[in-house]
Amino acid sequence: MMLGTRDNLRGKIVQVYRLAIALGFALGGFVAALGLATPGARAGEDDPSYLVGGIGGFDLVQDDNQAIDFRLEYRHGTGLWIIKPWIGVEGTSDGAVYGVGGLLADINLGRRIVLTPSFGVGAYTEGDGKDLGHTIEFRSQLELAYRFDNRSRIGVAFSHISNASIGEENPGTEVLNVYYAYPLDALFGR
Repeated sequence: MMLGTRDNLRGKIVQVYRLAIALGFALGGFVAALGLATPGARAGEDDPSYLVGGIGGFDLVQDDNQAIDFRLEYRHGTGLWIIKPWIGVEGTSDGAVYGVGGLLADINLGRRIVLTPSFGVGAYTEGDGKDLGHTIEFRSQLELAYRFDNRSRIGVAFSHISNASIGEENPGTEVLNVYYAYPLDALFGR
């Protein structure tokens, strides 16, 4: 009986988390719509491309197989409307590797704060880490960052990775990362 109760609690936590992510993306969409109506509040046409590094905790909510999470991403500076492409690689201290790419929206909340919802899909191999139930995994993420004068950013991101039930099992995982985004124009002297 105890195992069933723990599984029920875990299921409720996952349901609440999914609702929170959905509400976060809805809020991000609402803020984006407001930003479009307010000059200067949305991503500018001169936004640079970024090289982004992150470190954090893997499998924080379910706590089945916690590990240190490392990320390296390239975020393109231009896109369609406020939607931009990104590509990256993620690895854990347990040897899991995830090659992923997708779309993001940088939503400027004033001059210094940037809200970035993103979504991606990629290929995952567990190594000695957590089995996520399938090679194809999807990542949804909400990031909040502080932008410095040179347009570099430091932020915190919460993401969910799962196979969206395309596999027989879909345990999913949650990751909390600290990110640093370096504008590539600074690197190349533009």
